[in-house]
Amino acid sequence: MLQRKIPLFIVFVMGFLMTVQFYIPHPVSQTLYKYVLDWMNGVASMAIVLAVGSLIMHHWRRLKKPEFAPYSAVALVSLFFMAILGFFFGIGEGSLFQKMFENVQIPLQATMFSLLAFYMASAAYRAFRARNLEATLLLLSAFILMIGIIPLGYYIHPKISDFALWILNVPNLAAKRGIMIGVGLGMMATSLKIILGIERNWLGG
Repeated sequence: MLQRKIPLFIVFVMGFLMTVQFYIPHPVSQTLYKYVLDWMNGVASMAIVLAVGSLIMHHWRRLKKPEFAPYSAVALVSLFFMAILGFFFGIGEGSLFQKMFENVQIPLQATMFSLLAFYMASAAYRAFRARNLEATLLLLSAFILMIGIIPLGYYIHPKISDFALWILNVPNLAAKRGIMIGVGLGMMATSLKIILGIERNWLGG
């Protein structure tokens, strides 16, 4: 029982204090804020250690499954190899660690994101089919934007680039602001539920 009550108590106290200090610009509250930030950095560092340990254990268990073993073996070998390079040979400019990162990690990331472009094109094809009014408006807006940002658009109509810019700055920006307001309100509601102990899924179990 204490394993659940103690985390709830800590979250309530810290959530209340950090909320109050935001509205009370006093030297004491500012000192408390900096002190808590230092603690957060320490906790984040330990969380990284736990995450690495969890990653190692996860792939170690997957080594016993033939269908996952090759991928987990590559992940573990890469993890330990880069860790050894960083600890014993440094991570500065020109180091072997930096060269491995620039010549292996970055090309792999570029390859992965280039492959994602095909999935995005497939998803766009499915989403932009004019099945209803909303999908039709989305299709027209996407077409105008794509034509408006290339030189060919000027020859189709001189004002199409201005119309594309209007779509970005007016309806698109209005929708983005509405989404951000909704996200902000959702974050506030979720934070209050966690601080007050209503939401307890983060405790696990």
